[in-house]
Amino acid sequence: MRVSTDWLSDYISLEGATPQELAEKITRAGIEIDVVENRNQGVNKVVVGYVKSKEKHPDADKLNVCIIDAGQEEDLQIVCGAKNVDAGQKVAVALVGAKLPGGLDIKKAKLRGVVSLGMICSAKELGMNDKLLPKDQQEGILVLPEQTEIGTPISQVLGLDDHVLELDLTPNRSDCLSMRGAAYEVGAILGREVNLPDPKQQLVEISDAAANHISVEITATEQCAHYAARYITGIKLGASPLWMQNRLMAAGVRPINNIVDITNYVMLEYGQPLHAFDADKLEQGHIDVRMAKEGESIVTLDGQERKLEPHMLIITDGVKPVAIAGVMGGENSEVSEGTVNLLLESAKFDGGSVRKTSRQLGLRSEASMRFEKEVDPGAVITALDRAAELIQRYAEGEVHQGTVEAGAVAAEKRIVQLSLDRLNRYLGTDLSLLEVKTIFARLHFACGDAEQGLLDVEVPTRRGDITLDVDLFEEVARLYGYDNIPTTLIEGPTTPGAYTRSQAMRRTIRGVLAGSGWQEMISYSFVHPDKTSLFPALTGDSKYVKLAMPMSEDRSVLRTSILPQMLDATVYNMNRKQDSLAVFEVGSVFFTEEEQLTKQPHEIPVLSLLITGNRAATQWNVGAEKVDFFDLKGALENLFAYLGLEQRIRLVANSPEGFHPGRSASVYLDGKNGEEGKLIGTMGQLHPELQQQYDLNDVYIAEIGLEAIYSEADADIRYRELPRFPAVERDIAVVVNKDIEAGDMIKAIRESAGELLQTVQVFDVFTGSKLGEDKKSVAMALVYRNRERTLTDEEITEVHARVVARLEEQFAAELRK
Repeated sequence: MRVSTDWLSDYISLEGATPQELAEKITRAGIEIDVVENRNQGVNKVVVGYVKSKEKHPDADKLNVCIIDAGQEEDLQIVCGAKNVDAGQKVAVALVGAKLPGGLDIKKAKLRGVVSLGMICSAKELGMNDKLLPKDQQEGILVLPEQTEIGTPISQVLGLDDHVLELDLTPNRSDCLSMRGAAYEVGAILGREVNLPDPKQQLVEISDAAANHISVEITATEQCAHYAARYITGIKLGASPLWMQNRLMAAGVRPINNIVDITNYVMLEYGQPLHAFDADKLEQGHIDVRMAKEGESIVTLDGQERKLEPHMLIITDGVKPVAIAGVMGGENSEVSEGTVNLLLESAKFDGGSVRKTSRQLGLRSEASMRFEKEVDPGAVITALDRAAELIQRYAEGEVHQGTVEAGAVAAEKRIVQLSLDRLNRYLGTDLSLLEVKTIFARLHFACGDAEQGLLDVEVPTRRGDITLDVDLFEEVARLYGYDNIPTTLIEGPTTPGAYTRSQAMRRTIRGVLAGSGWQEMISYSFVHPDKTSLFPALTGDSKYVKLAMPMSEDRSVLRTSILPQMLDATVYNMNRKQDSLAVFEVGSVFFTEEEQLTKQPHEIPVLSLLITGNRAATQWNVGAEKVDFFDLKGALENLFAYLGLEQRIRLVANSPEGFHPGRSASVYLDGKNGEEGKLIGTMGQLHPELQQQYDLNDVYIAEIGLEAIYSEADADIRYRELPRFPAVERDIAVVVNKDIEAGDMIKAIRESAGELLQTVQVFDVFTGSKLGEDKKSVAMALVYRNRERTLTDEEITEVHARVVARLEEQFAAELRK
């Protein structure tokens, strides 16, 4: 909100407070002032002049020689090249010796042999934003109204002696989106009286009642609580007075004509948006506020056709839409040069409805912004009367008697009770009841004693942000002065902050993978519905969660797996010649069992990995080697080993949908005491069909649920001394059926060997006709060690024999010699 100090001084005395001091006080009271703008950008010795005559320059077709009465002792001869200069105009004249913005100094000069004693200025040359000028003033010199007095300094005429405070308002302070609200705020800060205009005293109504010509009806009562209209006839469209144009431009609004300017002026003054309809373009002067119907459309004032939807609130005349409520008026009822009679609208529209409509249509205006933040319901009639009075004065309109209304007429008063003891406890102060009452009096909050130590505070309708006693505490604190509140030491026990177990585990997992050369990626939790069906084995019978208000179709549901987004990222990188990737993401996936969501969906943390391309960059002495299933398996084994789970992780060959039928496995986490394992994830190569669909090379992926990992992992680092006694290695090779998995044999070996077995590792797998068609040979290296003493041959032979017997018994293994 841009607040003109010149305009503000109409309502409150600013004597003794410079704009910079005022900005500092307002900032300290809780509303930050971003900029204090001086509208005079360096204009000096520029006055109003009258063009007495204009003649063509004798030696230049595009130059004119003008004789100017600038209120000096003698008329001035000035050479001017502007196309729109003409005799009889009042213009801005820079005298010899004048200084203009940009460091331009005006001197006596000769232009093609003709003496020029000054310069006729354009608005841009005076440092004004020409985009805010009326269209007819945006090119050429600035032409002033006829009644402007000759010789008057241009800074007075154009309001350039003004300063503008730019308020950076938080969403709750919508009351300061108006000059009236800013005046109340500054009055409270400075402790000065606020004097606002009373439009009723200035307004003169003719005897003919407005209700004889216009009628109002509200069909959508939830979206429009109050609608009021006045009927004004005989208006004369023209330019608004210069003082009003100056104030609008200071506020960042471009003047258009007297009717539009008055509605904008009152909106800035009261914070209540208004709209003027050409009453003769409405069917029988009727207004119906209702929701749009399917298939309806309207051409708005910007000339664009807008498709309306049933959730949009519109203004109609009973036959056709004439405005989008709170957003923009329609072209079919706009005020034009032929307009004579007006229907002037002031209403209280629902902020949520206006926000949704404005956002969907891509139309955001000063009016919609104020409705979104909820306007003061008590200003609906006052602002309407103020605009009617200004139209009567500056457009010669006749205001018909009475206001035609529908909906709630009186805004409800809000009483909030405040406890003095509770206030002082919250703020750490020792304020008296009188001091608190004085602060509320400065705010224009009426208050009275409820009982000892309690106050009943009546909150004005303009302050919709105050609903609780703590809101009143904040008002007292900021006006009492934050600097005046005493500092107190924090009391009570303090404890150091710490990560939760799941937070610590996430950091550990990220650290292990990043330290192993993997790169972390972060993707949206919102995906296209089609992405949820790529890996159905990961979701089971669960359903995806639809978003109530998605940003787009591509982001309309919550993801059920991270892998589809990893594939998209891989395609993106490969299209940019990044063919080798090893990426991971720790994030959440979401599921529900309900068709229509009525409770919180399940949010499950997962770890997803993807690897593709080469293990390392090709060098002169190292050839390219493609990654394979075991690179992915190794990364997971390394992680599980770090988390203390390597003995409990088991891989079982599987062919889930979306994965390669012969190169995939389910990941199980066995119980601590040999209990049946729990499925925690799936890993393997991407299915060839999906690989072809995405146009990728061989890709290996995994997705592991982390809930069980969080609870079972043991990532604590334990140190122990190096073993002092030697280890003994024994190899064993057995012939088993091809369908026997090495992992099952390793598990059996660990169970039978007990604590003496340190490691077991498969180092060879052999198949051939000599063994038989359904047979394979698996060779494993077993390392035995006792950390307390040296093992004897007898002990090793006994343990090794138990291992061989277990393999023969459980897997029908034959010892290969």
